[in-house]
Amino acid sequence: MGEMSVGHIQATGETVLANARVVLRDEVVRGSVRVREGRIVAVDAGAGVPPRALDLGGDLLIPGLIELHTDNLERHIQPRPKVDWPHAAAIQAHDGELASVGITTVFDAMRVGSVISGGRTDYRKYARPLASELMQARSKGMLRISHFLHLRAEVCSETLLDELGEFGAEDRVGILSIMDHTPGQRQFRDLAKLKDYVCGKHGMNEAEFADHVAGLTAIHARLGEAHEAGAVAAAQRLGAVLASHDDTVREHVVVSAGHGVRLAEFPTTVEAAQACHDHGIAVMMGAPNLIRGGSHSGNVAAAELAEKGLLDILSSDYVPSALITSAFLLADLWDDLPRAVATVTATPARATGLEDRGVIAEGLLADMVRVAHIDGVPVIRGVWSHGRQVG
Repeated sequence: MGEMSVGHIQATGETVLANARVVLRDEVVRGSVRVREGRIVAVDAGAGVPPRALDLGGDLLIPGLIELHTDNLERHIQPRPKVDWPHAAAIQAHDGELASVGITTVFDAMRVGSVISGGRTDYRKYARPLASELMQARSKGMLRISHFLHLRAEVCSETLLDELGEFGAEDRVGILSIMDHTPGQRQFRDLAKLKDYVCGKHGMNEAEFADHVAGLTAIHARLGEAHEAGAVAAAQRLGAVLASHDDTVREHVVVSAGHGVRLAEFPTTVEAAQACHDHGIAVMMGAPNLIRGGSHSGNVAAAELAEKGLLDILSSDYVPSALITSAFLLADLWDDLPRAVATVTATPARATGLEDRGVIAEGLLADMVRVAHIDGVPVIRGVWSHGRQVG
């Protein structure tokens, strides 16, 4: 998978970013990066500042961040319950927010699979029209950064196969994750925690929650197996990387590996994360989990997996600015800045087949972020996407 030229504006001419601490694959070097026509054409050592170069004053220069799973677009199109914000404005605000926090490539997460037979949860269909609007904005040059789609295929739903059938190769679907939110397993195997979450969000009483659990359990019994098989087939048809979601026990991972899963989103236990590594599946955890010191659902802490060498990729999940913050927290935990930066750049690029970005190296896209580290806080001072400054 790579970036298409249509719909993404590249800088013309030549730019030199000089006197930077450039974070490369395995080391940090004082030097400069030369950019031409949206690509990196040279990385040179030395603190000198050539004429007309931009002097970064010793700030860090890291690859543009790559976000594989964010609910941020959904937040912009529905800023309050039952408020449908104008989508063109929401898409641009989302795109601009990500650019401002150093994200230059995003896989926008959209749920496919709806529950239409009733209930009080908001599981209406929305992904197909929103994806079309996003792709139109991209084709018209309205966006600052690179956008791909991440379809979150909800097995416990009624319309998954029909909704998946509406997507094709032109939709830039880079990731398809198999989700199963049937009550009593995976993320919400503790029904008490599920009750707190659902009743708090939707104002259900005891009887309504019991009906909610019974209804979803019945849907899964009737359609779950066919939906899981259909999601695997759809990923193959779309050329998307297949991801699992909330693996909890080794048996979940064995099934994932059999499906051809390459990326595990938010495994909930050490057991599942270890099993993923045993099967060559990259483990992605939420940056908010790392920053907060634990999971809001009571699952395994990202820091614990990092300490055990079982964390490969970070995702901002629901707080875009968390991605850069968490990378620097990992750098402190590991005492290894290049390794930590790779969890938000090179490794997500490799996991999704993006060979043209994720590292500052000759020939790759000029997606880069200038970062000052002040009192332990990463402060973004410049963002370049395809060589064009966007933040």
